[in-house]
Amino acid sequence: MSATGSFSAPPQVHSFDGVLSDFDGTIVDSTDAIVKHWHKIGAELGVDPQAILATSHGRRSIDTMQLYDPSKANWEYVNFIEGRIPKEYGSDAVEIPGGRDLLSALEGSGARWGVVTSGTRALIDGWLEVLGLTHPKILVVAEDVELGKPDPRCYLLGRKKLGLEDSSSIVVLEDAPSGIKAGKAAGFKVIALTTTHSLEKLQAAGADWIVEDLRSVAVKSVADARVQLEIKNAFQ
Repeated sequence: MSATGSFSAPPQVHSFDGVLSDFDGTIVDSTDAIVKHWHKIGAELGVDPQAILATSHGRRSIDTMQLYDPSKANWEYVNFIEGRIPKEYGSDAVEIPGGRDLLSALEGSGARWGVVTSGTRALIDGWLEVLGLTHPKILVVAEDVELGKPDPRCYLLGRKKLGLEDSSSIVVLEDAPSGIKAGKAAGFKVIALTTTHSLEKLQAAGADWIVEDLRSVAVKSVADARVQLEIKNAFQ
């Protein structure tokens, strides 16, 4: 697929049984907080933080720690370090444009939706509280699966938690190639955001639609338990 084009596709409406969204980079932008966090961890480990940051986005911290200090690749330590991020760097995170409105619309419409993230429960609960965002009733976090993205089992677990085990009519919202690959491997459609990675990387990962942020995704209606999403200004 060529990167020659623009974010100008006319509005299109698609129906799905459920919606599963990534969190960091998709709903919130905590890049500045995460950079400060890994600089702190790098100093504690004696590891160049740039080396950690080059591979950490979209990956579970427990998998990152396995690379640099396997003795700390355990949930007690990872929950501790991630739980302190919103407390210490809460002012360094902002919502992705359209994220707050989309979560509110999904919850208010009665759509079946949830969040599937590489972050821990401590991290996600912290950000939701700090930013005052709608808390998903369905949540799949890092410690819920044996393998993180790009392995599809996190999204397959999300589908199961939605009560839609027999459905392939699921749409995933993602910003990272690893997450896009996880959604596609699960057999789902993927809407990718250019909030973190280049257009070319999102295309290479296999995204079905690419938009700039969540202002391009809106809930039109929920009928017969299916949610209609309008996707506008997708890349074409």
